[in-house]
Formats: sequence, C-alpha cells, structure tokens
Amino acid sequence: MIMKIDRLYSAPIYEKIMLAEQDKKNDIYRYEMMIPFKGKWDCYHIPMKADKPGGYDIIMASDMLGILPPTEIDEGYREWIDALADETLWNACQRSVETALQRFVDMGIELKVNNYLFSILLANPRSPYTTLCDGYSGDGGIPGYIMGWLTPNDNTLRRLPAAIAHETNHNVRFQHIAWRNDITLGEMIVSEGLAENYATAIFGEEYLGPWVTKADVELMPLIKEILYDALTVKGMDEITSYLYGDEMAELQNYSKVGLPYCAGYATGYYLIRYFLKKTDIPIEKATVMPAEDILREVEEFWTTDIV
Repeated sequence: MIMKIDRLYSAPIYEKIMLAEQDKKNDIYRYEMMIPFKGKWDCYHIPMKADKPGGYDIIMASDMLGILPPTEIDEGYREWIDALADETLWNACQRSVETALQRFVDMGIELKVNNYLFSILLANPRSPYTTLCDGYSGDGGIPGYIMGWLTPNDNTLRRLPAAIAHETNHNVRFQHIAWRNDITLGEMIVSEGLAENYATAIFGEEYLGPWVTKADVELMPLIKEILYDALTVKGMDEITSYLYGDEMAELQNYSKVGLPYCAGYATGYYLIRYFLKKTDIPIEKATVMPAEDILREVEEFWTTDIV
C-alpha cells in the first residue's frame, strides 16, 4: 500500500496574513489555510463563511479550539512565524505521522485512507484552552486530516510530534470505528486512552501530555466512580464535562460534574495501559477494537486502585 502524506506549510500563509490589510486577514485564513481541510470541517458541519457577520463559521470554530485568530496576527508574531518556518519541526512531525501509520501497516491492519494532510498552526496564547494544555494541542478525529497547534517555545516544539502521533492514532481508529454524533463517554475515554498510549509507545512516557500528567492520581477513586456511572452518556455536548473537567466545562458553558482538569483523558490513559498489560494485545490491534470489548475486559479497573 502506498501512503501519501502531504503537508500544508503554514508559515508562508501566516506571513501573508501578517502583512495583509485587517479586513483581508480572515479570508486569507479561510481560503488558504482552511479550505484544504474542508472535508474535515464539513464532517463537523462548520461552514467556511457564515451567512451573516458574526455568525458561526471556521473563524469562530478555530477561536473556540484555541487557535490564534487571524485578525490578531501582526508584526508582533514575526518570531512565532519564523519558528513555524523551521523545516526541522515539519520533518519531525511528518516522521511522526509516517511512523504512526506504518506501525499499523506492519501489524497487518488495513489503512482505509491512502492520502493524509497535516499542518501546524499557531495557538492563541490568551486562550484558556492553550494555557490548560501547556501551549500545544491537536485534532485528528476525521480520517485523512491531522493538525496540531502550539505557542512556539522549546517545550512545545519538542513535544508537538508526540501530540501528532496521538492524533494519528485517532485518525486510524476512526477509519475502523465509525464516528457518531451520539458517541458515548465510554467510547471517548477508550479512544483518548488508546491515542495517548500510542504516543508514549512511540516517544516514551516522558512525552505524556498535560491532559494526563496534570491529573491528581489521589483523586482517581472519586474520578472513576463519577465516570463509571456516566459511561453510557451520549453526545459531545453531554460528555465534554466528563472528558475535560469542570474548568473546561465552565469555559464552554456546560454543566459541571465534579471532575478536575481532563479527568476523562487521564482515566482513559490508565485504563488502556492496564488493558494492554493484562491482555498483552499490541496497541495497534487494540486501536481498532470496539470500545465495549475493551471495557468488558477491564471491568475491575473501575472498582480497584489500579492506575
């Protein structure tokens, strides 16, 4: 099988946005940075441009994700754009995608998508999502599309390739497990746990993301109890609070459920780590297993002090 992995090299587009008139910046971002990812945004029902000013579109959606708004990009971001132009970063992220995909091929797992597009964007330093995620994040839930965003510094530049591997794992899983708008909390906990275990399988546990390392392990008994009772809750609007915790829930105007930052992500990591040790199933094969099969195998995880 021949995989084609393309990159949307964002630095020249950011340079163009930086130099553009204020009223041109959003359209450059829309039609040069985001149109190549239109297949992804269509799956999320995000229009490129709202029907009326101030309406929901890719500019608003990007802002909600913690990506730097194009209208804010001026000469003050020159240093960041220069950092984003570094070929070393792009090559490291491309190798991450290639390695993450090739491991599935080597395990005999079919990749149903042959063509992949990835890019690296600038995160908004004033976004609370950026702060909570230590300056870097990503998205890879729609097969064929992978992206990461960061506020460039030594730590985020070093860690972004591991986050890209995390997102590539999502990319493969959702080639085999169909995405549903009524996805359950159990499925999301499993998916996030698989992705983070995959990233550490490639890069090592020192590259664990803050969505795991910031979790208070001493609170795990309470976290497990709350999550276990909610495993069948459906829909992103309903499960976001369980995945991201009360801080994020408040920012997005969701109801709080009594959980700390990224409790669902951290629990998923520990659950999958336990599943892999118990079953000796390779992470690649686990990635394409139904969530209910994984959860059934580790029922005891929820009622013990296993982490």
